[in-house]
Amino acid sequence: MNADGKGLRIIKPGFHTLLQDAGRLGVMHQGLACGGPMDRHAWAWANRLVGNSWNTASLEISFGGFECVAEVPLQICVTGARLKLELNGTPRPLWSTLQLNPGDHLTLGHPVSGVRSYLAVHGGFALEAGPGGSHATLVRERTGGLKGDGKPIQAGDRLPCNKDASEGTQRQIPDQWLPDYDAELVLDLILGSQVDRFPAASLDCFFRGLYRLTPQSDRMGARLNGPALAHNGHQLISEGISLGAVQVPPDGQPIILLQDRQTIGGYPKLGAVTPRSLDALAQRTSGSNVRFRSIDLHEAQLQEARFLAFFQQ
Repeated sequence: MNADGKGLRIIKPGFHTLLQDAGRLGVMHQGLACGGPMDRHAWAWANRLVGNSWNTASLEISFGGFECVAEVPLQICVTGARLKLELNGTPRPLWSTLQLNPGDHLTLGHPVSGVRSYLAVHGGFALEAGPGGSHATLVRERTGGLKGDGKPIQAGDRLPCNKDASEGTQRQIPDQWLPDYDAELVLDLILGSQVDRFPAASLDCFFRGLYRLTPQSDRMGARLNGPALAHNGHQLISEGISLGAVQVPPDGQPIILLQDRQTIGGYPKLGAVTPRSLDALAQRTSGSNVRFRSIDLHEAQLQEARFLAFFQQ
């Protein structure tokens, strides 16, 4: 760490900016949520482009409007939502490493496509890990983040960086690898053990129907509005909830449970949306259309294995 704790000084934190690593593992039995980046694909690319190892904490910036100043030489990368990135007033590319000198002013506009941006610094931020060995910010539980109290990044905050934060290799993603956040959103779903609680007509309605992402969605869950799903099972015993679980409350409107979800729940669940589909969902605004398709467990496991093999190497 720099002896004086210098790194990035926050001028404007934007609408909602959180420090996030890969999240907490092995803590749900204690009633703690996992946390972590909503779009793990963009988060992982930001770290990979600046040469960071898996699980290095970066900033998750929702809806842009972010400004910061470099206090030391830095190499950074910003991925995710399509927005205007400017360095000292000059437009610079996303999904590409950038060199910052002391006093350089970085600004992010508001997204024209997508929701969340990820800012990674070569070498990571020099911070003490919180519960579960993680920096992941959980506002509801008041854990993680810059000061360990679960608060979002604030104006005036300083994120200390390591001394070698400017020594990375120049990298950029080929255009053909960039995700399209305006594409039709079809989420892959692994059917679960409670699927027999849903009549055939409900399942047909679910997979043929069109849902919309509602404004009530947040890091806990994506709330959908569309064809109501009838089911049998209002009195289920509460049980642990996996990432991406699609639970259906009494009103029949599905909720996809996300990174900051509660640890247990008793509503019937159709199954779980795959992690790769959750990445795409994290970049959609309220009002976006959502459809579902069934995917078998083996195919979902192969998707995740390929993802981890690439980013954890």
